[in-house]
Amino acid sequence: MKRVVNWLLPMTLVVGGSLYLSTFFSYRSSDFYNFPIPKSAELLQESEDAKIYDWSRATEEKGIPFGYEIVLKVNGWEKREIEGASVFYTKRNHQINVIPQTKQLTIRKMK
Repeated sequence: MKRVVNWLLPMTLVVGGSLYLSTFFSYRSSDFYNFPIPKSAELLQESEDAKIYDWSRATEEKGIPFGYEIVLKVNGWEKREIEGASVFYTKRNHQINVIPQTKQLTIRKMK
């Protein structure tokens, strides 16, 4: 029994630490009110109030991955409205519109 506990604790720490690092250090802040952007996303197009990224994990049907939703929540962004694939997030008086499409992520600054 003691042998199992001695093996289980380190494995739990390694797996937990790996999940933590892969979730929270995989995102960078954008200049849109410090809204987190996946590091693996490549900027395709940019305007004053919108950025379009190539990101293989985004889908119109499933939206953004659960890990990305957790990162947004931890960073203070609250999900407000959902209109089809479009999701609005707010933080204080700032609003961001996230539109996931197949292998593409659009981030729009609303306020």
